[in-house]
Amino acid sequence: MLQPSTRAGDSLLEAVPHWSKLQRWAVPLYLCVALLWLPGVAGSALGCQKNCICASNIVSCSKMNLSSVPTGLPLYMAVLDLSYNNIQLLRSEWTTTRLPKLHNLLLSHNGLHFLSSEAFLYVKYLRYLDLSSNSLKQLDEFIFEPLVNLEVLLLYNNQISQIDRSAFVTMINLQKLYLSQNQISRFPLELVKERSRLEKLSLLDVSSNRIKNLPIDELQVLPAWIKNGLYFHDNPLPCTCDLFTLLSHWYIRKFNSAMDFKDNYTCILPGQQKTFERVFDLSGDSMNCSTFKEKDAEAFLEQRLILNCDTKHRKMSKIWMMPGNMMVTSGSNHTAKVLKDGNLQISPVRAEDSGTYTCIAMSEALNETIYVVLKVHNFTMHGNGETLNTAYTTLVGCLVSVVLVLMYLYMTPCRCFCCPNKGKTRGEDSIHSSMLSVTPTHEDPALKAELNRHVAFIDSKELQSQNGKLNPNGDEDDEDDDGEDMDEEAGSLMKGKRKKSVAESISSVFSDTPMVV
Repeated sequence: MLQPSTRAGDSLLEAVPHWSKLQRWAVPLYLCVALLWLPGVAGSALGCQKNCICASNIVSCSKMNLSSVPTGLPLYMAVLDLSYNNIQLLRSEWTTTRLPKLHNLLLSHNGLHFLSSEAFLYVKYLRYLDLSSNSLKQLDEFIFEPLVNLEVLLLYNNQISQIDRSAFVTMINLQKLYLSQNQISRFPLELVKERSRLEKLSLLDVSSNRIKNLPIDELQVLPAWIKNGLYFHDNPLPCTCDLFTLLSHWYIRKFNSAMDFKDNYTCILPGQQKTFERVFDLSGDSMNCSTFKEKDAEAFLEQRLILNCDTKHRKMSKIWMMPGNMMVTSGSNHTAKVLKDGNLQISPVRAEDSGTYTCIAMSEALNETIYVVLKVHNFTMHGNGETLNTAYTTLVGCLVSVVLVLMYLYMTPCRCFCCPNKGKTRGEDSIHSSMLSVTPTHEDPALKAELNRHVAFIDSKELQSQNGKLNPNGDEDDEDDDGEDMDEEAGSLMKGKRKKSVAESISSVFSDTPMVV
């Protein structure tokens, strides 16, 4: 491409003393020294004339059966293609000079199995690195540390089985990482999980590996722009309804990862025979998973609520429509406003805020519409707890009341020493205790006479019959003693000048029952 200048060669020959006296064989020797003295020209001429094709700032050495990287690479080079060769080792000295303009480096299909920890020290400005279809087996710690500007890294179709957790930690600008068709058995959750993920990573392909366990709970809470580019099909995952629910949600949201490879998402059914089943067929007879349905957003009165406009792409302008197709603008609704991140804040939540909200996201190339159905409960979050507490208290009160009633009905009546009227004598106790007592009371004669006037129907001469019936205990020989005892018992009953109705009730209760004394 570049040839040594003729003038430069002539001046060099003229500068040699006693030129006429030198042998003719010395002329070719001086020309070779002159070419080697100009390293940049010699390197470019060597690469572009023999093994490579140079076109402007692109150097293509593909399919040249190279076993090492050519030396003397031009500094203006932006793209270097070394694919389809036999470069098995990429040592630190593959380039001894910095290449500040090199943005793309292609090393695929080389049988590459060794990467030096300093292999990328002089190419810090790489944005695209292709190491696919090689024989790499592991990615060591900080192996890509210098590549802070890299955006796309291709590592698919290797033999990678071990990836250090810090292998990609410094690649803060990485957007797409291809790890499919390897022997990876652990899902690299740290690359997408909040607080540890690469913030600009929007595509992670770990399909066609040996991943047997998937962190489904962590994947469910990822932003939509990560789910849209997260590919994990063709892995030996166990069949579960949680996996079916996850992918069904992605398919309803029309994420590329689920839409483009719907038939490639398979799983292994439980059992001794390792039978593969398509994940989207698990709602049939194989697992009978319930049909997935998107959940509605729920809120309580007076709550502060944020509705997310979870778009599949980042950096999109967003507008919100209230139920009834009313656009949310500043001042249009004092309870709803659009935040800086595009989400909708409703504070405080009212009962009339229930309905379907629409988020319209737009960019120069894409448009997306997201619907959020909001259901507002007709009570506050704190009030719901009070309602539960009140119901619980009422239930406990009812149970206590039932226990007390049962105790009152079936427990033995309280004895005299535990009655509330402790100051009274035994004759002043309740009616039942007075009627059932067999011990005669000692009362004043005047009071006894007064009481006898109320119980005149109990007479010693009439003990053989009560209310027209025979007295089963009526013996004529004991007539006088019985009469005296009955008078004292009646005095005990009527102590305290009870009303006539009380006495009549007593006679009614015992009208058919013989009185035992």
